[in-house]
Amino acid sequence: MQTDPQVDDYIAKSAPFARPILRRIRAVVHAGCPEVEETMKWSFPHFMHHGILCSMASFKSHCAFGFWKEALMTGTEGPGGPITPQLGRLTSVRDLPSRAAFLRLVREAVRLNEDGVKPPPRPATDRSRSVRAPADLLAALQNNASARAAYDGMSPSHKREYIEWITEAKRDETRKRRVATAVEWMAEGRIRNWRYVR
Repeated sequence: MQTDPQVDDYIAKSAPFARPILRRIRAVVHAGCPEVEETMKWSFPHFMHHGILCSMASFKSHCAFGFWKEALMTGTEGPGGPITPQLGRLTSVRDLPSRAAFLRLVREAVRLNEDGVKPPPRPATDRSRSVRAPADLLAALQNNASARAAYDGMSPSHKREYIEWITEAKRDETRKRRVATAVEWMAEGRIRNWRYVR
């Protein structure tokens, strides 16, 4: 079994409940695909064989596992009936399918990768469509000429970032605070996610 020390470290630093889950997943993936390679992508372990095969992650109170081409997989039969490739939230080793069923899932994923089967394309979304600012934002912009000018000059995607941030607020006070902050940032010529721009 060829392992990556970074994955060893990831498992060692995971919560105690998560370690046996991650170790079991790792062992079954290696058993189902002896040629699999381990790597870290997006800060969590991935298993590679003719492309990404699957990945696993641990969080505060659960683990997650996913096959890269899970939408194309048919699943397998287990003692309790069909077992789908979607494993859901994993909080103990008992949440995993039996070793035999899990191996069948891994081998199905391996076949898809070896056969070069491509996942279906994601539906295209028109990101250039116009966005409508909510009334409270428009009213606030009317009182600040520089913010209004900056907003008018923004790309649709930058406008959308502000609008979604404001409209996703769950409480009125939060929404009002976000509108005020948005106008302040726009007046300074800043996009919504300016902190992440290098």
